[in-house]
Amino acid sequence: MFLLNGNRLAEGISFYDANGTQYPPQWLNVSTEEQKAAIGITWVVDPIRADDRFYWDGNINNPKALEDKLETKEDGTPLYKQVYDKATESMVDTTEQVVTKGLKSQFVAQVKDTAGKLLNATDWYVIRKAERNVDIPSDIVLKRTQIITESNRLETDIQASTTVEALIEVLNAQNWGE
Repeated sequence: MFLLNGNRLAEGISFYDANGTQYPPQWLNVSTEEQKAAIGITWVVDPIRADDRFYWDGNINNPKALEDKLETKEDGTPLYKQVYDKATESMVDTTEQVVTKGLKSQFVAQVKDTAGKLLNATDWYVIRKAERNVDIPSDIVLKRTQIITESNRLETDIQASTTVEALIEVLNAQNWGE
């Protein structure tokens, strides 16, 4: 991005320099690096935004929590889920404490969902085997075994992750054999 006196300049829009000189909309596109430098324009690379699945506000210095968190009220007492009570016409606490799911829980659930969807396409072979004792083809058995093995590996490695960076490495190494 182009900067002039600390302010971002948008390409295709006119601007003024510190002396009040106005530059036309296409000036940034047609001027040389020397011309830009002469009036104090610098080029700064836009910062790379961190992956919002793992970091708050795209800031690598602000990772999301790995572990689940039992929520509490300001006074430190447990925060319980609430339901509407018709008798009192008000919201009342249940016995279930509010839990904010951490990244590990979220990604284990995603792995389970992916494995379930991949296995779903061949579930009928298993049902046929159970109902009519018709053998499951060996390539289907192998495919299902690979899916289950990968799911188990990912779940174990996700739970073993101690940093967001380690979790990202695990997820980047997924191999569902497709």
